[in-house]
Amino acid sequence: MTAESIFGATHDVLRVATYNIHKGVQGVGPARRLEIHNLALAIETLDADIVCLQEVRAMNRREASYFTGWPEVPQAQFLAPEGYESVYRTNAITRDGEHGNALLSRWPIVRHRHEDMSDHRFEQRGLLHAEIQVAGVSVHAIVVHFGLIPASRVRQTDQLKRYIAREIPLDAPVVVAGDFNDWGTRVRRLLHVDSLHAFEGPRTLTYPSRFPVAQLDHIYARGMRPLSLAAPRGRVWSRMSDHLPLIAEFTLPDRIAT
Repeated sequence: MTAESIFGATHDVLRVATYNIHKGVQGVGPARRLEIHNLALAIETLDADIVCLQEVRAMNRREASYFTGWPEVPQAQFLAPEGYESVYRTNAITRDGEHGNALLSRWPIVRHRHEDMSDHRFEQRGLLHAEIQVAGVSVHAIVVHFGLIPASRVRQTDQLKRYIAREIPLDAPVVVAGDFNDWGTRVRRLLHVDSLHAFEGPRTLTYPSRFPVAQLDHIYARGMRPLSLAAPRGRVWSRMSDHLPLIAEFTLPDRIAT
């Protein structure tokens, strides 16, 4: 199964994917299994220009000693298909290691930065912002992973909007993707007011991956025309993470003009 067969890809669009990879491990206790190798193949299959990842491990001493085949390089670097650039920034530091957001890009990454979005001491959250040169167009991509508490998500949405207003030119195309942990539509409504638009129509369910009942993962955009939105389904995808990947396609401003 290829990304082209699922999404009807052409070379005239920008394809963006977001995926919470659950730190590359599925299951709990002695039954847990290493999925990072399967995830690497899956991400390559998506054939996205920009891949936004959450719950990515930079390192974890406990899991590295437990699993045979644990990658010798950080997960973001390991997951990047051949020819892609990768950037990673830590959100959370734990007793055994650290994890955060990552971005993989087929196009050159001009610069990137991180901002702490932690709302309280029990959840360490952040955003990763990368400026990417896509066929002569400067595209700003932001990876987020919002908190579990509704009030936290509202404050993090306000922080995200302030960040975009402060750091990104008003006429620049922007894509914001990630796990928003929002079971309703509150975050969507708040972002829409700030000209960040989601795809219209029925929800594309992504969680839990085995029997999806909610769309916790979203891709919002400004300055680009939305073309399609989809999430692959099936047993293979449900085994790799508790989330399904979400893939969107957009027409860039120069394509719109022509």
